[in-house]
Order: sequence, then C-alpha cells, then structure tokens
Amino acid sequence: MERIAVQVLPHGAGLPLPARASAGAAGFDLRAALTESLTLLPGARALVPCGIALAIPEGWEGQVRPRSGLAFRHGITLINSPGTIDSDYRGEVLVPLVNLGSEPFVVQRGERIAQIIFAPVPASTLVEVQELPAAAGDRGSGGFGSTGRG
Repeated sequence: MERIAVQVLPHGAGLPLPARASAGAAGFDLRAALTESLTLLPGARALVPCGIALAIPEGWEGQVRPRSGLAFRHGITLINSPGTIDSDYRGEVLVPLVNLGSEPFVVQRGERIAQIIFAPVPASTLVEVQELPAAAGDRGSGGFGSTGRG
C-alpha cells in the first residue's frame, strides 16, 4: 500500500480528507474548498480549489477524473480528463470544471467535485528506430475507429 502525504491548506480546514466512498471504490473524492458558492453557467468553466497539496511518490501519478453522477445528471465534467498530477508537483490540487449541461450549476463548499486515482508510472525511454516492429493483431496503422464501426 502506497502512503501519500496530504497537506491541508488554510482554506481547506474543516473539510474531510479525500476518501474512497466505498470499500471497492478506485478513486478518492476531491472536495471544493470554496469560501463561497460558485455558479457555473452553461458552457462556463472554473478552476476549483480543493484546499490540499499532495506529495505523490516518485514513480506515481495522480489521475484527476470526473464524478460520473455529476457528469450524467448535470453535465459537470473536467476540461481535461483525466488530468495528471505529477510526482514532483507540490502545489494545491485544482480541478478545472466545465458545465456542459443546459442549466446553471452551483458548486458548494465541501461538495465532491472530482476523484483522484493514484497509479504507478513505469520508467520509460523513447528510442528512435527506422521501422516499428509488427503489432500483435491486425490493427496496424488504421487510425481512429479502425477497430470497428464508429
């Protein structure tokens, strides 16, 4: 089990630490550390503070992802999904929300707005070659949608 240090920033005081909502949940819920509510109009986006900073170990990353309920019910998702928090970043966790829905959405302090999953990142090196080895299977270089219909 990887241990990840969490620093609670002054405006995050009093909010629960990120936690899994159930024993089988993969992600830890991130909460809005707002000082006042924020209204996201349709098409609007905002960078929402979570009131925490993380010390993600070297060789790991944090993947910030939308919450499926907010996405389905209200059209609230992340501008870049998943977003990556690198192991050498020590600043505040910020979530770039966007309202793709048709109604204004109000984000309240303490509301669960996204989730973070911690995943290992294998050490890799890019090596230039003259020709790529054959791929397993028949896909080859077919491009987008080449594995089936649309």
